[in-house]
Amino acid sequence: MDILVENKWIILVTLEVLAWASIFFLLYARYRLKSDTWFKVATVLTVITGVIPQVLMGIVNFIFAKKVDLFTVIILVLIIYGFTIGKKHIKKLDTWAQNKFTRQEN
Repeated sequence: MDILVENKWIILVTLEVLAWASIFFLLYARYRLKSDTWFKVATVLTVITGVIPQVLMGIVNFIFAKKVDLFTVIILVLIIYGFTIGKKHIKKLDTWAQNKFTRQEN
């Protein structure tokens, strides 16, 4: 557990990059590949690299730090963003991907 806490920022940034990459793959699978299987795989990857690890890392950090520090606040902000304004941003990204990949087919 010490390794997680010592490298929490690197792990968080890496997971965030992987989560966004899996979102782009999700949109690619949905609109370009039109594959339900790859869409489901991408959805699972998004959950595994996004919400779940962020929540777990926030909990682990809080347990070790025994206080709400900057890392915990950043995790909370990311989670709140994801469930509020982030939904609008994902819808815009979804619309963009749909238009981009539909135009490429024609």
